Amino acid sequence: MINKAFSCCLTLTLLLVSVLANAQQQDTESGAVNQFFRSNGKIYVIVGVLVIIFLGIILFLINLDRKINRLEQREKNNP
Repeated sequence: MINKAFSCCLTLTLLLVSVLANAQQQDTESGAVNQFFRSNGKIYVIVGVLVIIFLGIILFLINLDRKINRLEQREKNNP
């Protein structure tokens, strides 16, 4: 199950990186909010917070998967 969790984590990480790379390449519309965040450099703060939240969710799911696997193994060993 760890390999499955690692594979899922790797896939989601690569997806996130490709989305971020694509977002950096596209010409953004000249919206007031976009101009404000880009002019102050806050867009990187927003991207950083989103990445931290995403990684937190991934780590939580991996931890939860490990706990469930341990409980399943205990149930198999102690009927």
